[in-house]
Amino acid sequence: MSDSGVLIRVRGKVQGVGFRPFVWQLAQRLQRTGDVCNDGQGVVVRLWGEEDGFMAQMRQACPPLARIDQTDAVPFHWPQPPVAFTILPSAGGGMDTQIVPDAATCPACLAEMNDPTDRRYRYPFVNCTHCGPRFTIIHAMPYDRPQTAMAAFPLCAACEAEYRNPADRRFHAQPVACPECGPQLAWHAAGETLAGEAALAAAVAALDAGGIVAVKGLGGFHLACDALNPQAVARLRLRKRRPGKPLAVMIADAERLPEQVRTVLETPAAPVVLVDKTLLPALDAGIAPWLNEVGVMLPANPLQHLLMQRLNRPLVMTSGNLSGQPPALTNHDALRDLAAIADGFLLHNRDIVQRMDDSVMRADGEMLRRSRGFVPDALPLPPGFSDVPPLLCMGADMKNTFCLVRSGQAVMSQHFGDLGDEGVEAQWRQALDLMQSIYHFSPRQIVCDAHPGYRSSQWAEASGLPITRVLHHHAHAAACLAEHGWPLAGGDAIALTLDGIGMGADGALWGGECLRVNYRECEWLGGLPAVALPGGDLAARQPWRNLLAHCLAFVPDWQSYAETQTVQAQSWPPLARAIARGINAPLASSCGRLFDAVACALGCAPEPLSYEGEAACRLEALAARCPGVAHPLTLPLHEGRLDLARFWPQLLDWQAEPQARAWAFHDALAHGLAELMRHHADAHGIRTLCFSGGAIHNRLLRARLNVYLHDFTLLFPRRLPAGDGAIAFGQAAIAAARLL
Repeated sequence: MSDSGVLIRVRGKVQGVGFRPFVWQLAQRLQRTGDVCNDGQGVVVRLWGEEDGFMAQMRQACPPLARIDQTDAVPFHWPQPPVAFTILPSAGGGMDTQIVPDAATCPACLAEMNDPTDRRYRYPFVNCTHCGPRFTIIHAMPYDRPQTAMAAFPLCAACEAEYRNPADRRFHAQPVACPECGPQLAWHAAGETLAGEAALAAAVAALDAGGIVAVKGLGGFHLACDALNPQAVARLRLRKRRPGKPLAVMIADAERLPEQVRTVLETPAAPVVLVDKTLLPALDAGIAPWLNEVGVMLPANPLQHLLMQRLNRPLVMTSGNLSGQPPALTNHDALRDLAAIADGFLLHNRDIVQRMDDSVMRADGEMLRRSRGFVPDALPLPPGFSDVPPLLCMGADMKNTFCLVRSGQAVMSQHFGDLGDEGVEAQWRQALDLMQSIYHFSPRQIVCDAHPGYRSSQWAEASGLPITRVLHHHAHAAACLAEHGWPLAGGDAIALTLDGIGMGADGALWGGECLRVNYRECEWLGGLPAVALPGGDLAARQPWRNLLAHCLAFVPDWQSYAETQTVQAQSWPPLARAIARGINAPLASSCGRLFDAVACALGCAPEPLSYEGEAACRLEALAARCPGVAHPLTLPLHEGRLDLARFWPQLLDWQAEPQARAWAFHDALAHGLAELMRHHADAHGIRTLCFSGGAIHNRLLRARLNVYLHDFTLLFPRRLPAGDGAIAFGQAAIAAARLL
C-alpha cells in the first residue's frame, strides 16, 4: 500500500481480551515487524511492508472474547524500518472502544484449577485474558489494574512475569492472581470464621446438611441450597419471602440436555436458560411451582466450579436479597441483610464494583433479562443513525435498564429491576455515575418515559439538561425495529405492544395497542378496550379485582357463573361502587390485566400474586398442557377494538377442561389481534409487523401470532427483552431520529 508500510485501525471489542498479544503472536508467526497499541478508538497495528492478508488472518483467528466490528488500512511511512514487532503502551484519546463483559471460566483455566501440579490448583479466582471478571471490577478507564478492584492485590513475581509476557495468555489480564497474591475465601457462620480451603469445606458441609449459604460471586451474592432437598428449598422460600417465584438451578454439566440448550449454556456469557422441567425430573417440585419451565445455569466462575465438584448435585442459585430489596454487593451488606436467610456466608475480599445479575434466556436465543455476560456490549443503531449526539436514555421504572448513546452505538446498562424497591434506586444512581465516568460520557440531552410519576422521569427533570419524553409503547416498538436494523428511512411498520400498563397518548393508560410506527411517529390504530383498574396498583397484585372489573363491564349476569366465586367471596360491592364512580379505578387497555382476569376465572391465579406476571405465567403453563382444541371463543373487532363483550360470555359458558379453555383463550386472543393488525396493515399498504411488550414473551401467544400472520414479515424481539428491559434502547432510537 505504500513505500514502507500500512496502519491498520481495528474497532470493536478489542481491549481487555488479549487482542494485542494475539496480534504480536500473529506477527511473530508471519515474521512481520512493526507494533501494536491500544488507544481510545480500539487497537492500532502498524506493519512494515504490505498488508498482504494480515487483516484476514486477524479476523480468522480472533481471540474468543474479542469481536472485530471494523478494520481500515491506510498507507504509513516508517522513518526507518522496525527491527521487531513490539507492543506499545496504551495511547490516549477519546473513549470510543468497547468494554468487555464478565466471561465464564475458560477450559484452560479450569484445567489448571484441577491440576494438582499447577500453582493455581483449587484456587477459586483463577482467570486469564479469555475469562473472568471484567466490567464488574472496573472503577475507571483505561482498563488497567490500578483502575480496578484488583488494585488492592499487588502482583507476586510469578504473576508479574506472566502479566508482562506477550506470549502468555495472562499478558495484561488485569484480574490475574494466584494464592500468593490474590483474593482469598472466608467463611462466616455462628461466630465461626475460616479461611481458604477450610472456608470452602465449611460451605460444602453446610449445603450438604440442607443449609442455606450466601455465596459471593462476580456481580453480587447468590443464596444457595440443595435443589434436591424439599425441606431446604421450602426453608429458603420462607426466609426469603419468595413463596412462588421460580428459582434458578445450577447444574454441574449439560451433557444430558439437548444440544440447543447446551450451546447457549456453554457460551462465555453463561446465562440462566429456561428449559422444560421434564428434562430435570429429580429437581424438587418447589423450584418452579405451577410452571413448565425451570431456569438452569452452569458454573460461571471458579468458586462455583469448586462447589459443584465437591457437592456433585444441583444447587438452587437465587439472587442474594430479601424480597423487595436490592441484592447485597459488599460483605458487610450481606452479613447484615441476609443474616435472617443464610446459615453461613462464603465470602471473599475482592470488591464488587458493578452489580450484575444473571442474564436469562431461552435456548432459541430469546433474551428475557440482559445482564451478566452481555453488558456492556455495545449495540449498533440502524443505518442512518451515524451522527447521533450523546444521549442518556433512562428507560422505564420496572425492569429498568438505562442506555448511553453516542455516534452510531448504544451501550445498555445491566438489569436493575424496579426503581420503586427500597435501595434499588441508590444502586441505579451509582451505576449511572460510574458508567458515564468510565465512558467519559457527557450527554447533551436526557430521554425519559412520558409518565411524569416515574422516578427515572423525575431524575431527568432534576438533571437540568434538555429532555425528550417518549411514549412507553412507542419505545417498545422502536426497540424491536432497531434491534432488527430497521433503517431510519425505512418508513412505517404496524406494531403490537402488549404489557401491563404504560403512559399513552393524551394521558391514556395503554397496555394492548395496535400502532402505526416509525422512529419519529406513533399513531394509535386500535387494541383492547379500556377497563377499570380497581384500586389502582392493587389490581396488579390481586387478580380478582380485574375479573370483577371485566365482569362489570362485559357480563351483566356474572354472579350466576361458578367461575366468579373467587370474586363473590371478596367484599366486592364497595369496589363496584368505586368503579362506577371512577374513584381510584383508572381505565387501562391492559393485556396483562386481561390475562390476570382470565387466570382468575380459570382458577390458576393465586391471591395475592407473589411476583409480577405470576397469573399470566401460570395461565400459559396451563394452556401448554393442551395440544390444541377446536373452540367457540372469538375476539372480533368492534369499533376498532377487540370485542370483550362477545368473548367473556363465550368463555364462561363453555364448560371444557381448564387447560383447553386456557389454550383457547391464547388462540382467540392471537387471532383477534392478528386480524386487527392485518386490517390496518392492508389499509396502509404495510407488510412488516413488529411485536413488543412483556406479554410477547408468552411462547404460545407468539406461536399463534406466527400462525395467523405467516404471510407478513414478522419482527419479534430476540437479542433484547420484549419487556421493559429494552425501553431505553427504543427511547434512544426515537430521540435520535427526532434530533437527526
